[in-house]
Amino acid sequence: MRTRRLPASLVLGAVLTALVVGAALLSLAWTPFPAEQIRVVARLRPPGPEHWLGTDHFGRDVLSMILVGARNSLAVGAAAVALGAALGVPLGLAAAVWGRWGDEAVARLADLTFAFPAVLTAILLTAVLGAGAVNVVLALGLFNAAVFVRVTRGAALAVWRREFVRAALALGRGPLSVTLVHVLPNVAGVVIVQATVLFAVAILNEAALSYLGLGIQPPSPSWGKMLGDAQTFLFTAPLQAIFPGGAIALTVLGLNLLGDGLRDLLDPRHRSSGVL
Repeated sequence: MRTRRLPASLVLGAVLTALVVGAALLSLAWTPFPAEQIRVVARLRPPGPEHWLGTDHFGRDVLSMILVGARNSLAVGAAAVALGAALGVPLGLAAAVWGRWGDEAVARLADLTFAFPAVLTAILLTAVLGAGAVNVVLALGLFNAAVFVRVTRGAALAVWRREFVRAALALGRGPLSVTLVHVLPNVAGVVIVQATVLFAVAILNEAALSYLGLGIQPPSPSWGKMLGDAQTFLFTAPLQAIFPGGAIALTVLGLNLLGDGLRDLLDPRHRSSGVL
């Protein structure tokens, strides 16, 4: 019997994502130094036996900050995606059931949300409520909700046209029962793939907001804030920007590859040539 081979992008994305998650989990139990510890006498040291990735302009250990920054970035990204899914998936499913005015109202609400990009919404919220991770999660979650509404609604409408759904309705099942038993399991794959993509976007947006000073606040480490601090020393200590920038790039790349691989695995129509 022929076995189904995994897409190469899925394997590579899973490995990169596992490395980042492993770094975040490791920071819960161990870091070389306290990530918030300031040692001015050790400022801007290059990588060496004591500080494997060197120190920043306050003498903080860069490796420790990278590890804790991974935890903070993943926490913000996961919370933003979870909030978006909790709001958007039920609305998308409901819009597919309601039809006509209900469907139109949900679609227009999603369009209104798209008129304000996530970063702009976060800037507006932080200007009113103050900078911080909670407001970033709220802004990114609202934007993600609009994406989940569109994706879920489109997939659910296609499922509602399937014969087995019509058969379930003919047998007397109500819209809620059909949605939970038949529609939701069939759109779950699309939602999962979209969640991985939005996870990567949320981490990138969080880094951008922290770079602007609107995201995770000091002294808690953030990759975006590390990049913002490193720009002053770009020519004298370029590694201060390379390490957090590389962490962001690898995380976003891993999640995007994971999303592409899951799409190829769950939907053979989109399968690429790379397989393992």
